[in-house]
Amino acid sequence: MPMISHRPLGRTQLQISSLGLGAWAIGGGEWEGGWGHQDDDASIEAIHRAVEHGVNWVDTAPAYGFGRAEEVVGRAVDKLPEADRPLIFTKCGLVWEREFTGFSNVLAPESIRRECEASLRRLQVDTIDLYQIHWPSEDGTPVEDSWATMASLVDEGKVRFIGVSNFEVDLLERCQAVRPVDTLQPQLNMLVRDVNDSTLPWCRAHGTGVIVYSPMASGLLTGRFSAERAAGLPEDDWRKHHPDFSGAGLARNLDLVERLRPLAEGLGCTLPELAVAWTLAWPGVHGAIAGARNAEQVDGWVGAAAVELGPSELDAIAEALEAGDVGSGPRRPHGGE
Repeated sequence: MPMISHRPLGRTQLQISSLGLGAWAIGGGEWEGGWGHQDDDASIEAIHRAVEHGVNWVDTAPAYGFGRAEEVVGRAVDKLPEADRPLIFTKCGLVWEREFTGFSNVLAPESIRRECEASLRRLQVDTIDLYQIHWPSEDGTPVEDSWATMASLVDEGKVRFIGVSNFEVDLLERCQAVRPVDTLQPQLNMLVRDVNDSTLPWCRAHGTGVIVYSPMASGLLTGRFSAERAAGLPEDDWRKHHPDFSGAGLARNLDLVERLRPLAEGLGCTLPELAVAWTLAWPGVHGAIAGARNAEQVDGWVGAAAVELGPSELDAIAEALEAGDVGSGPRRPHGGE
């Protein structure tokens, strides 16, 4: 397996691999958005396997398992030689009380600072490489105040760069007026394609790096899902109750996978690699966050960086999306102008 090449992440000074390891599922179950039981040792092995292949960044968040994913990432990185340690990206803005399983979107300045200090402790680092607002605020805090606090954390040396996740252009503009937005993290996969309409062109125009999440649609596009597997998901796996994983929605999605399977076979790649490579084909996307709960899953998608999708392959995927009538947004990567 060839090592993954690195590229600049927007205006930042970070050189990142085109693939990053996502730690959402590593948070396990017992929380809103959980993925069921997870073995921490297997998670650590997944992170180490990704690093062996040349992946040089891990994206996590305190919300993933009430801090569990950050703790596991911290343990995994601490076990590596210093020269091999990946960049660590994490987030703020979702806070919780342990007697509940849900979260509140809080971006008050003092809350951001508390979250940052807690993340530094869990990750066992002195500085966070990229600190991101997870979701827009619902607590009434003006985004300008939140973003100014994020900028202060950079000035204080607690974080190197700052970004946002799940923001639209109006909020990006408001942040930009306070301090340039280093990165954006939107969802992008064959089922969710709306990010192209305005957000990616904005990021290109402002030098904002883009790392996309859920390129495999939370497992739907891996070729390993089935109606039987969906029915057997544990109650503490968020997918158990999502319409994409049941009934007509699941049937459409699985039909799309079967339409894609011959294309992946013709390219000599796995379905996960095809799905992830498709997101990297979008202009303005610098990296894709691929999740894994064990080393085997990493092996299934790590070759995506070497998959080249030309016009004929992109046309074939667009035709499959149209035939299956799945998802929303443009069916073919383009610049969005």
